[in-house]
This record gives sequence, C-alpha cells and structure tokens, in this order.
Amino acid sequence: MQIDAFLADSVVTAEGKLFVQGAGWDNINTPGFPYAHDRIGIGMLVRVPYTDTNQDHRFAISLEDEDGQELPLADAPPGVESPDGKIRRIEGAFNVGRPPTLVAGDDQLIPMALNFNGLPLEHPGRYTFVVEIDGTEAKRLPFRVHQMQSFGPVSPQG
Repeated sequence: MQIDAFLADSVVTAEGKLFVQGAGWDNINTPGFPYAHDRIGIGMLVRVPYTDTNQDHRFAISLEDEDGQELPLADAPPGVESPDGKIRRIEGAFNVGRPPTLVAGDDQLIPMALNFNGLPLEHPGRYTFVVEIDGTEAKRLPFRVHQMQSFGPVSPQG
C-alpha cells in the first residue's frame, strides 16, 4: 500500500475528497512551554491495490519526540483505560470494496483526515507523527517546535 500524507492546520473528508486549510508547514512557533497547539491536521491518501480490496486493514498514528519516545496525543476520555490517563495512539480500521466500475488491477484511493485539538507540546525540538498501515510504518511527518524570542517593549531614546 502507498500513502501520501501531510501536516495542515485543518483537514476534513467529504465526497471522497480531502478539504484542507493551511497545508505545507513543518515549523511551529510558540510563546513558551508547556504549550497546547490549537489544531494540527493530518491529511492522508491511501492507495489500496486491487488485490488488497475487500480485506480489513488497520492504521495507527502516534507522535514521537526526537529521541523516539512515544508522546501523549491527548487526555483519555472518561471510561477509557490508560495507565497515565493519556492517549498515545490513534487507531482505526478500513475496508474498501470493489465497485462495479473498478477495472481489474486498478487501485482504490482512500482519503483520511485526522485533527488533533490542543496537542500538548512540552518542550522545543523535533517531533514526528508516525503513520502505520497494517502494523508497518508507512509515513513519517516531522516538524520542529521553536520558542519565539521576546524582545519586550521598545522605549523611546531620549
């Protein structure tokens, strides 16, 4: 399976298409730490080969720091068991059929969109979203987080 993926400010799917705002970035500037970023979207286009249709497939998304440690994506909602009260992986399943118009041997293109609201970023550095398909790493989406410099108020010279 092939996957194209990107970071954006927000991504949604509708009518078999991705609708995207603010794609094509890999840096975030913050006023300080810890910091919760408003929203990070991940857009994905998964190309499913003809021979892999009509089968269950799984995807997973996690976030790593520059040392490869898996980081929390959010607080676990009530009723979800987690040792530290955090969610560290988003997982899901998909199964694409063979519509009558599909020519034997043609791939199917599946758009997927995920948005993370209030993503906790504890320190400056490099972070990477890791996308897995059927237990195999399929894509890495790195980005860097910087703390903006504060210059304070400008005083008139006199």
